Amino acid sequence: MASLAVSGPFDFALTTGRFRAFGADRANAWRDNGLYHAVGGRVVRIEAADGGVDVEPLDSETDPVVRAILGLAFDLEAFYEWAAADEVLGPATRRFRGFRPTIAPDPFEMLVAAITSQQVSLQSALAIRNRLIERFGVDLGDVWAFPLRERIAQASEDELFGVGFSHRKAEYTVALARSDLDLHDLALLPDDEVKARLVALRGIGEWTADWYLARHLARPHAWPWGDLALRKAVSDLYRGLDVREARERFHPFENLSAHYLLLAHRTP
Repeated sequence: MASLAVSGPFDFALTTGRFRAFGADRANAWRDNGLYHAVGGRVVRIEAADGGVDVEPLDSETDPVVRAILGLAFDLEAFYEWAAADEVLGPATRRFRGFRPTIAPDPFEMLVAAITSQQVSLQSALAIRNRLIERFGVDLGDVWAFPLRERIAQASEDELFGVGFSHRKAEYTVALARSDLDLHDLALLPDDEVKARLVALRGIGEWTADWYLARHLARPHAWPWGDLALRKAVSDLYRGLDVREARERFHPFENLSAHYLLLAHRTP
């Protein structure tokens, strides 16, 4: 295995915890203290190592995917210094030092995950997504490759309904796959323009667009205020503070603040 050094605070177990928190994930399999993910038809294994992680295989194709999954684009040191005096974030950053929000490497996969998560628990959404992967993805042995956008574009809404999607979510997902929107080009646009293009699609609302900014593009100012879990975390941890009013409090680290508040609230 090849080593990938990580500069700054990094806790592999905390960072990869979301892949174990809500059940087994077919596209991000955890086994023998390592994370498996499919890249270009190959199985990639990531495991903890001194000063970073060991990755097999590590090359020009897998390197950016691994960096995204591990949230290596985030500047934790600057965030920790800024958050140190905050009554909630200060203790949270010390308690969860090295936690990096994982970033979904593929934009289509991230949006499908967001659609499945609308108005249901994350456990239920993962179960439905796993059935989608088993029906339309590719079994590589240690992990499944998430279905390509082209494959879902060829599917019928009834086929998605058959794996657990509601009729509306099946409609939204197939329509997204068949749309003309180039998801990769969105990375070149400012936040407001990204959101405008996404919400123009049927079934993609502001909640989904905000999480796209946060969990695919890793935009620092993404603040998914419409998320019920984040609303509750902010209200509980800051004694009734409204989540929309709270945005300015967490500038310029809205994205990292949201993830640390969610983690702190989930693990009291």
